[in-house]
Amino acid sequence: MFRRATTTVLSSPARLFSTSAPVRRTAIVTGGSRGIGKAVSLRLARDGYAVTVNDVPANQSLIDETVTEIKNQGGRAYGHAADVTSPEAVDDLVRASVTELGPLSTMIANAGICQVKSLLDVTPADFERLLAVNVGGVHNCFRAAARQMIEQGSPGKLIAAASVAAFRPFPGLGHYSTTKWAVRGMCHAWATELAQHKITVNAYAPGVVGTAMWDLIDEGIAQRMGLKKGEAFEGMRRNIMLGRMSVPEDVAKLVGFLASEDADYITAQTYIVDGGIQIS
Repeated sequence: MFRRATTTVLSSPARLFSTSAPVRRTAIVTGGSRGIGKAVSLRLARDGYAVTVNDVPANQSLIDETVTEIKNQGGRAYGHAADVTSPEAVDDLVRASVTELGPLSTMIANAGICQVKSLLDVTPADFERLLAVNVGGVHNCFRAAARQMIEQGSPGKLIAAASVAAFRPFPGLGHYSTTKWAVRGMCHAWATELAQHKITVNAYAPGVVGTAMWDLIDEGIAQRMGLKKGEAFEGMRRNIMLGRMSVPEDVAKLVGFLASEDADYITAQTYIVDGGIQIS
């Protein structure tokens, strides 16, 4: 579907991205300034994408840092702060990305939040907040991106962040797990409707990743179980077949594949990248 940009091996290790061919693909990465999102932004830039790095306005400095890092290494990038829970803000995000970088090829709906809390204690406000970001945010991104791709008359890719928790719930993460199951279902529904437009829809499901979100999960689980910080993480690590926690780059490799032409015939799927926690 999309032509891969030619990669040139350069003598300077600081320049990691191709500069030998014009960029023909663009991507928006929500939550793209830190953790998995940043790794995805850097990976797609390295693969020849012009990348719009999005995050919430409070993370503007992190957006700027990620954009600068991409540009310093030879890539093209644009930063745009927007809250994915606002349909209007997401519409503006897509319009700005197209204005700055060109027609939209790929939307990575990566932004998400988590909370450790027993289902018995989850309040309506807790549930609504997770649903607004993890489910509503993905829907807003998919809708705005799909409309843009259809208007362009071009094929495209919509890719969302699910989780291993979308395949098996974990104590204290029940409402988070529920939102990620919903992401899997949304990908099925969107894929069904958008196939006629040659737009594919898939998701990636990380396991235990060394990010700020998982630091909060570790802390929350430790408090619930009377453990020290790090002990909950260690207990999870023992359940990983490959024997180590994931790093964001493990996930970015999968997203890079799903965004590439190698995945043109794949849609309505959720791929687990967890080192062997869940056997599906």
